[in-house]
Amino acid sequence: MALYVKAAEILEKAERKQGALKTLVYDSKFANIKQLFALVCETQKFSSVLRELIESTKLLKHTKLKMHLAMVLVYDLVMGQGLKCGGSWKSTMLKHRSRLQAELARIKIKQKVSRNEDLLPAVVQRSAVDHLPRYVRVNTLKTTVEDAVDYLKRDGFSYQGQASRLEDLTLKEKDFVRDLHLPEVLVFSPKTDFHDHFLYKAGHVILQDKASCLPAYLLNPPPGSHVIDACAAPGNKTSHLAAIMKNKGKLFAFDLDAKRLATMSTLLLRAGVTCQQLAHQDFLKVDPDSLQYKDVEYILLDPSCSGSGTVTIAGSLLARLTSLASFQLRCLNHGLRFPCLKRLVYSTCSIHSQENEEVVKACLQQNPGFRLVPLLAKWPERGLEPLTQCLRASTSKTRSHGFFVALLEKHNRSFYPPVEIPLKG
Repeated sequence: MALYVKAAEILEKAERKQGALKTLVYDSKFANIKQLFALVCETQKFSSVLRELIESTKLLKHTKLKMHLAMVLVYDLVMGQGLKCGGSWKSTMLKHRSRLQAELARIKIKQKVSRNEDLLPAVVQRSAVDHLPRYVRVNTLKTTVEDAVDYLKRDGFSYQGQASRLEDLTLKEKDFVRDLHLPEVLVFSPKTDFHDHFLYKAGHVILQDKASCLPAYLLNPPPGSHVIDACAAPGNKTSHLAAIMKNKGKLFAFDLDAKRLATMSTLLLRAGVTCQQLAHQDFLKVDPDSLQYKDVEYILLDPSCSGSGTVTIAGSLLARLTSLASFQLRCLNHGLRFPCLKRLVYSTCSIHSQENEEVVKACLQQNPGFRLVPLLAKWPERGLEPLTQCLRASTSKTRSHGFFVALLEKHNRSFYPPVEIPLKG
């Protein structure tokens, strides 16, 4: 049962953005890492199907299980290789196997498919084929891109220079390039593992998907500024902001979860961040008119979202998206109340317009003093019409996880240049 309890715990942490899936698995110190990683990945991939199965059969009511534990158990029971546990949990789940199998068959008939894989959204089916590169952000608080490249070359990696097109991100084992859009991101072949590497353990590099690096990079707060990271844990974006600020100024970071803040504090310490002020607090309850925040000019808002790239809009999930979008809009409106605010980045790791363009559009209608800033003209995927100033990311078009980014700026500034940050070095 330990396998399922740990897998459920990791899925819940990933949904709360406490870390990347692979990092959470390796940090768990579980005895059989490969078995745990496979179960977590497959359960996450089929999460929308599993939620529908669990909700339509009322499994939680009948078994008193929590959702994430039910998901991993149901996956192995009806989609995987069978349950790898005994005792009361196995007997309980076996009582419901026939109903779950019948419901799965009904869903397949309804969608006119025969294989489990065909139930997945197209974007997930593609991502199973398009193995994403391993992205590594160089932490400029501790080293430079040039020094990191030199160290990696001495460590047996082969540097292929600056990428100039997406095709350059298809790499052989031990080859790596500098990213074509983000100058402090290095790109490696998909199975490159840095969890035991010196550069990672010493905080010289951060394991962070390319799309996740966009919010801090585009906000680009200057050294000495006062900045808020509104929903900060697990801290990768916070450490990125600190690096851009060169550890000069004040970086206020809020999160509601005390455990996540504790983990984040450890991450920031390893990354060499010193300008942060962490607060165990709900951002919506932070007073914009407090003297403490009178000089805040930049806010990064990456609120809780569906974490999709994978979620299909089916029944109950549509209601969940509506609820999330309402919360996201409240956070966005709250962020725009800080009196000296110049720019705010809004981002989600969702592909759904309900959480992205529709939230931004509603916010702009309610806050006519703000406008969208056009972002990275050469970025290959734009926001949905008419909000093409925003950026989207996907496995197929940007070789990264699904993501959305918008940059809002106060109207009273005299010039609104498109955000095109020059390469460094």
